[in-house]
Amino acid sequence: MHYPIGLLFDLLASSSALPWNITVHFKSFPEKDLLHCPSKDAIEAHFMSCMKEADALKHKSQVINEMQKKDHKQLWMGLQNDRFDQFWAINRKLMEYPAEENGFRYIPFRIYQTTTERPFIQKLFRPVAADGQLHTLGDLLKEVCPSAIDPEDGEKKNQVMIHGIEPMLETPLQWLSEHLSYPDNFLHISIIPQPTD
Repeated sequence: MHYPIGLLFDLLASSSALPWNITVHFKSFPEKDLLHCPSKDAIEAHFMSCMKEADALKHKSQVINEMQKKDHKQLWMGLQNDRFDQFWAINRKLMEYPAEENGFRYIPFRIYQTTTERPFIQKLFRPVAADGQLHTLGDLLKEVCPSAIDPEDGEKKNQVMIHGIEPMLETPLQWLSEHLSYPDNFLHISIIPQPTD
């Protein structure tokens, strides 16, 4: 319930054919394997909590705190009802930054791996280096998850996936955050073993 469906697809089924077959059980819920969602309100609260966390990283919570409760509701209702224009009218404010800053304060990201017990990696990471250079996806992985980077002369062992695509490691992290973040404003990055077929 708390992972976006696209992330689950990247982690668990990216090598399978589309459409992805999903089985929904209405009886005998697997309580030992999955978190049970108590209500629709719990999902909304979790979503808004993620939005607030992302804004704390990007803008010190200034943007989300300046919004009114109706703006928060519009974000949720736009997402829930698949109304992109309604959602984006408010979310656009969360994706802006002053031109003189060259990006967000920190990039809200989570890195998921299928080969570890740790649910995800999340650390503070600035989109711009001290010398003014834009950090790239490769820079993030080298610092936060070096095992994901394949040696230049070696065989490719991992795929780095975001929204079902494998972005180039040279892609600026700020651009990825602005254009490939999930609705919760986090960049969910999957590192999966390279398919052998």
